[in-house]
Amino acid sequence: MGESDLSGRRIVLGVSGGIAAYKAVELCRRLVDAGAFVSPVMTAGAKHFIGATTLSALASEPVRTELWNAAEPIPHTRLGQNCDLIVIAPATARVIAAYTSGLSTDLLTNTLLATRAPVIVCPAMHTEMWEHPAVVANIALLRSRGVVIVDPEHGRLAGGDRGAGRLASTDSILTAIRRVFKSQDLAGRSVVVSAGGTREPIDAVRVIANRSSGRQGHAIAEAAAARGATVHLVTTATIPASAGIEVIEVETAAEMQASLGRIAPTADVVIMAAAVADFTPVAPTQHKLKKSEGPPRIELVATPDILAGLGATKPKGQILVGFAAETDELEANAVAKLEAKGADLIVANDVSEPGVGFSHRTNAVTIFAHHREPQTVALAEKSAIAEAILDRVAELLTPSP
Repeated sequence: MGESDLSGRRIVLGVSGGIAAYKAVELCRRLVDAGAFVSPVMTAGAKHFIGATTLSALASEPVRTELWNAAEPIPHTRLGQNCDLIVIAPATARVIAAYTSGLSTDLLTNTLLATRAPVIVCPAMHTEMWEHPAVVANIALLRSRGVVIVDPEHGRLAGGDRGAGRLASTDSILTAIRRVFKSQDLAGRSVVVSAGGTREPIDAVRVIANRSSGRQGHAIAEAAAARGATVHLVTTATIPASAGIEVIEVETAAEMQASLGRIAPTADVVIMAAAVADFTPVAPTQHKLKKSEGPPRIELVATPDILAGLGATKPKGQILVGFAAETDELEANAVAKLEAKGADLIVANDVSEPGVGFSHRTNAVTIFAHHREPQTVALAEKSAIAEAILDRVAELLTPSP
């Protein structure tokens, strides 16, 4: 990359109140040197560690620190709508918690909530804080929403001891920034993702369901949006989705089929990550079945094979991705599904393995494609699995030279 490889990029640099705030000065200078237009935003806590004058002198425009004292009445909206990227360095536990919860407590968190641009969060805090269950959960949730986390490093901390929590190096943060701008490979593409396990009604309160949480499908939708795609998410899960993702809530296999039938024909990519029930009751009752009535006799009928239907009708050039949750003979079953369903990729996982598949925040998959060796992706956060899947999708969308 040359010295001006970020030329024309508008970056909001958020600085929150930690001792590592002084490192944001160097990051700001190098971003400007690389051609970026940098708009710095400091929290009240950050002002205890560095002066606003310093960043104002180095950035592309003066520092903003308050929501109310600027000449413009809604600075967070202008910043959020006009930027190409928001980088929070350092990000304290407070700012991370507020962003995760959607709390607009100051100018920085308001700006985070008012943007559809990619966001990079660079945490910095003491080891005990970084490893606290609340912080761990917040970081995992941000990752699942497509936020890029530049993990802190091990090293000497402000208290003199050593451990995890030291702000990542400026070079590491710049690498993450450049990777975000390089990874807009789905810009202009329409991506449809299904997620969650369908629920087939038995009576007014009982359903036939499966263990799918919807996390993997939602992670794919978030990652696709972060890579520039227009995303439609057909889901049974109640996981919050980022602004800009069109969420279509469904419950049954029939409802999912109907929704996909409306939107899939015009999509560039369809990713069937949902765990669709194989059977549904023929005649669900409208009232609650009573235990005193004895075990009910439930007649089942097969649900529609949504993936096969999409494969049979997919337009030329569309990429169709199916999933296969297996407990044995993974490769044989996945290859058979690839051939039978008209899919371009099958993402298979062995849900009998620890930490894999349903109800976990992690996954491990093997991606099968026609005329290519299978690609194994080791156990990782579902956000990382999503990126690996979309890497393969992007390859298929890019014509061979």
